[in-house]
Amino acid sequence: MPDWKPVTSSTSSPRRAGPLLEHLLAVPARHERVTHVEHVPARRAGQVGWPDWTPELLVTRLANHGVTGLWPHQYEAADLAHRGRNVIISTGTASGKSLAYLTPAVAAIMGGGTILYLTPTKALAADQLRAVRELRIAQVRPATFDGDTPFEERAWVRQHANYVLTNPDMLHRGILPRHSQWSSFFRRLRMVIVDECHGYRGVFGSHVAQILRRLRRVCARYGASPVFFLASATASDPGVAGARLTGLEMDEVTSDASPRGATTFALWEPPLTDLRGEGGAPVRRTATAEAADLLADLVLANVRTLAFVRSRRGAEIVALSARSKLADVALSLAGTAEPHRDPDTASPYAVFGTAQPYPREGDEEAADGEHYADLPNRDGEDYADLPNRDGEHYADLPNKVAAYRAGYLAEDRRLLEKALREGSIMGLATTNALELGVDVSGLDAVLIAGWPGTRASLWQQAGRAGREGQDALAVLIARDDPLDTYLVHHPEALFGRPVEAIVLDPDNPYVLGPHLCAAAAEIPLTEADLPIFGETTADVLDELVARGLLRRRPAGWYWTQRERATDLADIRGSGSAPVQVVEAGTGRLLGTVDEPSAHTTVHEGAVYLHQGETFLVEELDLDAGVALVSAATPDYSTFARDITDICIISTLRSHDLGAARLHFGEVEVTRQVVSYLKRRTQTGEMLGDEPLDLPPRTLRTRAVWWTVPAPEVAALAEAGFDLGGSAHAAEHASIGLLPLFATCDRWDIGGVSTELHPDTGLLTVFVYDGHEGGAGFAERGYARARDWLTATREAIASCECERGCPSCIQSPKCGNGNEPLDKAGAIRLLDTVLSGT
Repeated sequence: MPDWKPVTSSTSSPRRAGPLLEHLLAVPARHERVTHVEHVPARRAGQVGWPDWTPELLVTRLANHGVTGLWPHQYEAADLAHRGRNVIISTGTASGKSLAYLTPAVAAIMGGGTILYLTPTKALAADQLRAVRELRIAQVRPATFDGDTPFEERAWVRQHANYVLTNPDMLHRGILPRHSQWSSFFRRLRMVIVDECHGYRGVFGSHVAQILRRLRRVCARYGASPVFFLASATASDPGVAGARLTGLEMDEVTSDASPRGATTFALWEPPLTDLRGEGGAPVRRTATAEAADLLADLVLANVRTLAFVRSRRGAEIVALSARSKLADVALSLAGTAEPHRDPDTASPYAVFGTAQPYPREGDEEAADGEHYADLPNRDGEDYADLPNRDGEHYADLPNKVAAYRAGYLAEDRRLLEKALREGSIMGLATTNALELGVDVSGLDAVLIAGWPGTRASLWQQAGRAGREGQDALAVLIARDDPLDTYLVHHPEALFGRPVEAIVLDPDNPYVLGPHLCAAAAEIPLTEADLPIFGETTADVLDELVARGLLRRRPAGWYWTQRERATDLADIRGSGSAPVQVVEAGTGRLLGTVDEPSAHTTVHEGAVYLHQGETFLVEELDLDAGVALVSAATPDYSTFARDITDICIISTLRSHDLGAARLHFGEVEVTRQVVSYLKRRTQTGEMLGDEPLDLPPRTLRTRAVWWTVPAPEVAALAEAGFDLGGSAHAAEHASIGLLPLFATCDRWDIGGVSTELHPDTGLLTVFVYDGHEGGAGFAERGYARARDWLTATREAIASCECERGCPSCIQSPKCGNGNEPLDKAGAIRLLDTVLSGT
């Protein structure tokens, strides 16, 4: 059951994690790729016990699962909730947060109440449903209510379920607008559980904050005032974040008294290759290729492993490559083919790792008593037999690896989750869809292909291994990217540092306005409702009335349109309806892509991967919302490139920064995807740049920018630096480093630079939020500008390349082909910006 473990300390062997790293480093060529190894010590469990109000039946059922009591942090959070206090528990992965909220939830149900459970992902809801059902408590009637719930079951859920598991999307579109159908449920609602709430950040988090305010208002309509119980990974100031998310005062529980095995955490930098990219820049081996090698190595050695990859496409590539390597191994061991030969490894058999597969606990011998046999040695001598694990054949090795990501059909996701739990899959390449608390206990290792965006996510992903109290291995593999390169060479930025605060802005008028319309459609708004939605509510309501979206009457504000008000709020920030990806020859629906992402992922000529199958996009019809694809086997991947124009609408704040001046304000950004790069999958070699004809997209957002006075610019020019190239290089690198200081992702932000911007008349570098109305990221950059730009300057200066490369100043998104770029000029420009203070 997820996070519900016996409170005894770990008995797993300490030899597990350290030798796993040695196993990967048995290939001599890999030795120099590890830049740092951090050893996180084990932690013993605290004392346990049950609050005196805990239902005896729950105590008995949990005892059957080996749970003999609550750890101190679970006890504290559960007791606060039972006493009617809103609470956020913010502790590490596998610290038992589920049991902390389940205990008061079951108590409330057995007292006649109902529970609403919210999670960001359907996978986690399905996992929690399975766990609650395993308790076999007749009074608890759990059910999911999401997009996968058959329509014929939905009436039963509304009328009979008392533990409803859903997500913010369904609450927004399906439950709150039809609250009268849920009247019985809402009247008895005692607790709202908001799980994995650290995922509610940026624009998405701001939307969820307003949905929760709408939920509070609907509950009040039916006389209910439920307790809000928030569960989060470790976060900075969780009480403040919880209050920002719910609009309610929040107690916080942050001490973690759960047992934890030791973790060996390695920072890993793939090597430079002999290939050259744009401008003759050296090309580093891709993180996905490196992760595929390590994943295949670990699966072959019987090590259950998760590989986290930044993108859907990346997860597919890692799984496909690992399966290919394992297929070659299987054929080689069967004596029917030559093994896969990777040009970036020291030997044709490097994928085999060490000379012996790594046994799992309790598996020291094969079923027939035979010890694990040696793998083939690296001198190409004789093959030895691999153990026949549970009678499997060599041909089954590739089937031990799969990909998991959002966008799969529901039945595919459920099958993969089941296979991972049962162990029929040993290696899974996944997006952050499995970062959350889905029960995948028993993992030995986690590979993280690229910085996941925040320290909170890093530890959340790393914590997926060792979830049974055993020792674990985690490896962060750097991408060819300024921030990744900076981090693997500055471990002090990762270890021993507090995690980030959760950044969201519920007062963003582009977020607040649509939710006020939705709230008015649910129940007409009154003056008494305004404090629920925040200080800016009155001004936003005036604007909505002026636009004709709401009508003001003496009794309040009313929604008068025929359309659904909930359609105004796109809570995932994905634009219009998703684009369906359809196989042209068969009409088979492969998955969906949100409309903005369609411009970059399923444009004509794009390589699209789905469950290990590769397709080429034949046509993207944005009007029809369909991308037609056909099966293909290209040896390259594709990367869309865009160009951007920006104009300043207003300056909200500004101050001097060294010889420059720093600004924060509102801007209008116009972006257009103009071409796509083709790069060889295994090596990163550039194969070409193909033009595209897609419509531009415009958004009004917020940005941070700095301007450099003419005398300083003249000095740079006199020193022989390319002014446009210097600004361009500084822009790319600063975009890459901002996620270290604002809780965001590189793809959440964008930038523009010019040696003479028409709105400023000066050399100007912009970094903007990539979401309508802003998301708070640029504002954090403005507040942390000195630290941010200092790290940017250091990342450029410390890169080993001569004139610039993807690890420092080149960007894969650059629609100008990474021209011009001046590495030395960027360093001098940033020195100018940072000087004098």
